[in-house]
Amino acid sequence: MTLSWFQIFRLGLVQMALGAIVVLTTSTLNRLMVVELAMPAVLPGLLVALHYGIQMTRPQWGFASDTGGKRTRWIIGGMVALAVGAFMAACGILVLANSFALGMVVSIIAYALIGLGVGASGTSLLALLATTTVPHRRAAAATITWLMMIFGIAMTAGIVGSLLDPYTPALLLRIVGAVVLSAIVLTIVAVWRIEEKLIAVREPDLTPFMEGLKEVWQERKARNFTLFVFLSMTAYFMQELILEPYAGLVFNFTPGESTSLSGAQNGGVFIGMLTVGIMATGFKIGALRNWVIAGCLGSAAALGVIALIGPMGPGAPLMPATVALGFFNGMFAVAAIGSMMALAGEGREQREGTRMGLWGAAQAIAAGFGGLIGAAMVDLLRIPLSDAQAFGSVFIFEALLFIAATWMAAKIMERPAQAPVMVPGE
Repeated sequence: MTLSWFQIFRLGLVQMALGAIVVLTTSTLNRLMVVELAMPAVLPGLLVALHYGIQMTRPQWGFASDTGGKRTRWIIGGMVALAVGAFMAACGILVLANSFALGMVVSIIAYALIGLGVGASGTSLLALLATTTVPHRRAAAATITWLMMIFGIAMTAGIVGSLLDPYTPALLLRIVGAVVLSAIVLTIVAVWRIEEKLIAVREPDLTPFMEGLKEVWQERKARNFTLFVFLSMTAYFMQELILEPYAGLVFNFTPGESTSLSGAQNGGVFIGMLTVGIMATGFKIGALRNWVIAGCLGSAAALGVIALIGPMGPGAPLMPATVALGFFNGMFAVAAIGSMMALAGEGREQREGTRMGLWGAAQAIAAGFGGLIGAAMVDLLRIPLSDAQAFGSVFIFEALLFIAATWMAAKIMERPAQAPVMVPGE
C-alpha cells in the first residue's frame, strides 16, 4: 500500500511545523543577538552551525528507516526535541542579557536539541515519503511537502513580525511558546496512524550502517549530486544569518520589520516554487536542469542588487530585492528537490532513506558552514569597512558561489532525453 495524495498533504503538515519553528531560531533570535544584544554576528553563527553540524547524523536516521525503524516515533519525538530546543533558545536570549556564560550554556544545549530534532523528524519524514510513495509521485510529493514548509516559514515570520513590536522579553517567550506547542499538536495529528496502514519495508535489511552508506557513495549519480547540493546550499544559506542584521544596521529596520522581511523572502520562495510547478506541469515548459540553472543565476543577480543598494540606506528598496532573491531561490530549490526525489529511487533498493539522509547531511553541513562563514566574513569586514560595504561584499561573494553552482549543475545534471519530470505547484 502506498501514500494517497491526502496522506502526502497530511505529512506536509509536519514539514510546515518544522519550518515554523526553525525560522524563529535562524532569523528572529539571530537578529536579537546581533542588534538588540550587540553581539558579534559570528556568535549566533556558531550556534546555528552547531545545530546544522549535529544533523550530520541524518544518514543514520535514514538508514534506520530503511532497515525498518518506526518512523512515526522518530517524527514525533524529533518534533518534541525541536520544540523544547527552540523554547530554550528563546530563554537563552533573556539569560544572555544578564549573564553571558550562563546564557551560552543554555543556548548551546538548546541548539543541540534543535539539531537532533530536525535531523530525527525531518529525515524520518522524508524516508517515509521516499519508501511509501509510488515512483512517479516522488518528485511531486517532495515538492508539495517543501512548499508547505516554505508556507509555514513565511506565515510564521510574517505573523511573529507583526506581533513582536514593541519587543519585550516576556512577549518573545509567549510567542515562541505558542508556536512550538502548535507545532507538536499539528505533527501528532498529521502522522496519526498513517504508518500503521503502510508497508514501507518489505523485509529486514541487516547490512551495517557504514557498509550501506559506502554502497550509496559509490553510486556516481548520488555522489555527484551530493557535491552539487553542498556547493549550492552553501550559497543559499550564506545570507541566512546576516540579512536581518543588515536590515537593522544599514536600513534601520525594527525587530518586527526585519522578521517580516524574512517572511517576505520566504513568500518569494513559495511563489518561485509554485511558478516552476505550474510552468513544468501545466505548460510543460523547461526541464528540471534548466530551472536549476535559471534559479541559480537569478539568485546571483538579486544578491548583486541587495549589495548595491546598501549605500542608499533607509528608504532603499530592500524588500522587493529580498522578495526577488526568495523567488529565484525557490525556482532553484524546487527543481533540485524534484531531481533529488527522482534520484532517491535509483540504484540499490532499500537505500532511499540513506540517499535522502546523505543529501540532507550535505545540505545541513553546507547550511552551517555557509551561515558561519557569512557571519564571520561580516564581522571581519566591518573592522575596515562601513556596515553597508561589509555586508555588500559578502552578498557579492555569495553571488559568485551561485554562479559556480550554475556551472556545476550544467555539468552534472543530464540533459533530458524525454519530457522533464513534472512537479505540481512543501
